[in-house]
Amino acid sequence: MTGLGLLPSWAWVLFAAPFAGSFLGLLAARLPVGRPVVLARSACDHCGAMLGATQLVPLVSYALQRGRCRHCRGAISAWHMIMELGCLGIAVWGAMLVSGPTLYAACLLGWMLLALAVCDWRSFLLPDAMTLPLLLLGLISTEWLSPADLLDHGIAVILGYGIFRGVSLAYRRFRGKEGLGQGDAKLLAAGGAWAGLSALPAIMLVSALGGLALAAALRLTGKSVRHDTVLPFGPALALGIWLVWLYHL
Repeated sequence: MTGLGLLPSWAWVLFAAPFAGSFLGLLAARLPVGRPVVLARSACDHCGAMLGATQLVPLVSYALQRGRCRHCRGAISAWHMIMELGCLGIAVWGAMLVSGPTLYAACLLGWMLLALAVCDWRSFLLPDAMTLPLLLLGLISTEWLSPADLLDHGIAVILGYGIFRGVSLAYRRFRGKEGLGQGDAKLLAAGGAWAGLSALPAIMLVSALGGLALAAALRLTGKSVRHDTVLPFGPALALGIWLVWLYHL
């Protein structure tokens, strides 16, 4: 099935994926610390030297520079490469299952979820500037792909947010500290906007299993994980939303 113009949809998303990863990686790095994104030029984190166009080509520039700044030889964060390769992997994954407009929606969802997962993993934050646009895009995608389901998905937004906020408030009341943050509640609301009301139980189940798997993996690497250890839930929740939406679990 062809996408925009004469090229098939998979060709467009494979081309766009590294560029999306580069931009979203920038968002994930700058938003939690309040750095400007749109108006600020890309610069080396070590020496502040402005980066030219040839130093901003996704994947290629990192490989040619061997992960080092051309000016000061400081190490370039590997997260940039991870985001670019991750978005490319999501595009390949999606293209194996869907095509056309559904593939574009799948990549948009997967790319933004990856950025949110990385952001939460690195900073324990799920910024509103990323979760709320994802929610809105979920409703737009539903209107585009399945307009008859828009009301159902709108109810899922309210219920998804309400469930996690209720859990968070109850946890804080009985344990005296935060459990789930508002960012997690907004991300589940975004998942409801994309996947609908009937998908919420599956999203929460897959996310819970993903969180347990993450804790187990950390323990296997030698990290101490106790009942009171703070772990980011965003990566597991992002994975749950992606799998449930893509496979209609």
